[in-house]
Amino acid sequence: MRDTVSMTGAEALVDALQRAGVRCIFSLSGNQIMRVYDALLGRDIRLVHVRHEAAAVYAAEAYAQLTGEIGVALVTAGAGFGNALGALISAQSSETPVLLLSGDSPRGQEGMGAFQELDQCTMSAPVTKASLRAGSADALPGEAAGLIRTALAGRPGPVHLALPADVLTDTLTARTDLDFAPLVQALDAGDLVALRGFLDEAARPLILTGPALSNTRTNGALARAQAALNAPVLCMESPRGLRDPALGALVDVTRQADRIVLLGKQGDFTTGFLGQGMGGAGTRFAVIDPEEAAISRARARQGLRVQIAALADSLPVLLALTDGTTAPERAEWMREAARATLARAEVAQGALADPEGLHPAAVGAAVGAILRDHPEAVFISDGGEFGQWMQAIPHVGSRVINGVSGAIGAAPAYAIAASIARPDVPVIAAMGDGTAGFLLAEYETAAREGARFIAVIGNDSCWNAEHQIQIREFGPGRTHSCTLSHLARYDEAARGLGAAGFLAADGTPETLAQVLEEAQRARGPVCVNVRIRPAPAPVVASRSSQAAAVH
Repeated sequence: MRDTVSMTGAEALVDALQRAGVRCIFSLSGNQIMRVYDALLGRDIRLVHVRHEAAAVYAAEAYAQLTGEIGVALVTAGAGFGNALGALISAQSSETPVLLLSGDSPRGQEGMGAFQELDQCTMSAPVTKASLRAGSADALPGEAAGLIRTALAGRPGPVHLALPADVLTDTLTARTDLDFAPLVQALDAGDLVALRGFLDEAARPLILTGPALSNTRTNGALARAQAALNAPVLCMESPRGLRDPALGALVDVTRQADRIVLLGKQGDFTTGFLGQGMGGAGTRFAVIDPEEAAISRARARQGLRVQIAALADSLPVLLALTDGTTAPERAEWMREAARATLARAEVAQGALADPEGLHPAAVGAAVGAILRDHPEAVFISDGGEFGQWMQAIPHVGSRVINGVSGAIGAAPAYAIAASIARPDVPVIAAMGDGTAGFLLAEYETAAREGARFIAVIGNDSCWNAEHQIQIREFGPGRTHSCTLSHLARYDEAARGLGAAGFLAADGTPETLAQVLEEAQRARGPVCVNVRIRPAPAPVVASRSSQAAAVH
């Protein structure tokens, strides 16, 4: 390793990233960052060159979730930075540690109208935990280390570092000691005792966590906590919130719970702002969160019903609760919660197939069969109506979904990152035809990088989520401008970009099963274009709604 003082800013940055354990950077090249590209030569860091800057951020997001490392995206200045900016919203909402590095105009030309001069930090500040512009070559390694610590600490999230061109070319004059370890905010011992007592006195306790504690990122910690505490421990990471198809009739559980612990789970729109649907008149809350603002919002909504409120990081609290705990027996409550959260929307057998296209549930059944055969597989699912049917597929392995932001379009980038992060397991991705159009060119990236995954596109020839809104709110006679071409052949487009492509168009489950079997034998990235008919997202009827329908 070269002496730090003899390095350029770009070389020192790459050295810092390597010391932080970064193994992969997702990037799209441009004038302002070519010094960083040059500095990466000979380093043990893989550079994955994508076709759109948003794809770099999305890929970094999925990579971080699947590896537990910081995800890194590298883009150029100006419009390159602008293209990446929107994808940070998803990383922020999914609570994923991502470091966005962006090229920037020289500090020596500040205010002179330099090429691609832009106040990047003002733009990125609302969608990051921290954003700064590198001050000097000497400061750059420490600034990168500080941002990595920030991204990983507390509620994880994205950070941004702008890289002025002259900072990258300047030579360091001093060595900097770097610290990448995030500060851990532990729960006070007294609060931990109180929290255990809060749960022990409950007949129907419930623990809800935020996206940072998803099964994918906690290596079975939620299941172990649930078994130790005899309480349902559920991660909410969908924009559908209490109506998340992957959590069945969750609202039945939240309505019946007498003690609810929000462990890093914000009382936002996904929980109905802690209003109707979150317990009854006697329900009490405990709010454990790394951010004071989240605690304040919960208190504003529930007042004195919040019995415990404390600042702490979520995962250490979950592990501390699990360790050495002897919880009261609650067998019936656990069975009842399992029945509710494992429930799935039912579709009549005759409705699954049609000459106009399969029902999304039939596609879900076929994809689910693959996942049952490969429980170690990584499952990727984008959003939209088709995506909700796919997210409802039971899967014990890792998954990456579009997340609380509700954005669509990331699935191809997620799949590429999953293939790189988990090279020895199958990767299955599901997306609608709307999603497929966002990052279609990334099939070329996938083929070039040797990524291997099967992407199943549910093709209903429309922006179906919006189409369903028009039907519900304005009536079927006022649906317009949400259609897509029924002639679109995403499988042929994927083949033209170097992937394998298959079409299932006759509306029969048998044909789809045959096509998926053939797709599993293909090598590299695979696109399966499945003709489906538009259907609203699944809704699992709660017992309360069923009772209302009876009466």
